Amino acid sequence: MKAKLELNFYKYQGTGNDFILFDNRSNFFPKEDTSLVAFLCDRRFGIGADGLILLENHESSDFKMVYYNSDGNQSTMCGNGGRCIVAFAKNLNIIDSETNFMAVDGIHHASIEGTIVKLQMIDVSDIQSREKYSFLNTGSPHHVQLVSDLDNLEVQLEGAKIRYGIYGKEGSNVNFVSQLNDDTFSIRTYERGVEGETLSCGTGVTAVALAMFQNQKTKSNQIKVVTKGGELRVNFSSKGSVYTNVQLIGDASLVFKGSISC
Repeated sequence: MKAKLELNFYKYQGTGNDFILFDNRSNFFPKEDTSLVAFLCDRRFGIGADGLILLENHESSDFKMVYYNSDGNQSTMCGNGGRCIVAFAKNLNIIDSETNFMAVDGIHHASIEGTIVKLQMIDVSDIQSREKYSFLNTGSPHHVQLVSDLDNLEVQLEGAKIRYGIYGKEGSNVNFVSQLNDDTFSIRTYERGVEGETLSCGTGVTAVALAMFQNQKTKSNQIKVVTKGGELRVNFSSKGSVYTNVQLIGDASLVFKGSISC
């Protein structure tokens, strides 16, 4: 009979994008057990979350971030998850107000003041603009498409069509966008790995800000993006089609902590 694990966890959220976090510096977590990750993320039988994050030791930075989608598989960079792990590291007294940490797409610098985390994202130099949409990678692949009636859009249905229909098995996250004013956009995001709409997506918010600037929908390099879970800001520098010093800024906070037997 398989012995039960007793796992102590923390639950964090960033604009409604929620994550289970473990302090895995002692390497206790069975990282290859994808069914366990999926169980923990299940909202009916487990803890419930959009993803699961391990904080681990790293030889040349403050810590390492290992990210799993709610389907149990390790995935590409998660911006809101990155902001949450910074708040988690602060809570564990690993960092003070600034940090450098390793993620799947490289080193990220971040700062935290209260619950506001400013996370530096990767540089972006390849935005593919099509007639009806743009595609770019901000640590994760993103489809960005302006729509006329965002509130009533069937994101689950339309997002899945694009995620599989255009991008195949590998897939892409899909962002539907509405412009609110000169420097503010509203978005709804279908996330691969979750295979549904989430309240917020940090790499998606970043992708929308850069794509809207690239396609001359805004002249501002300080953009507000309204998600279903709250507001985020994206600041960046641009030279031609190269985007550097990309900052994703917003709240990340502890929801609760506990233990689970599994």
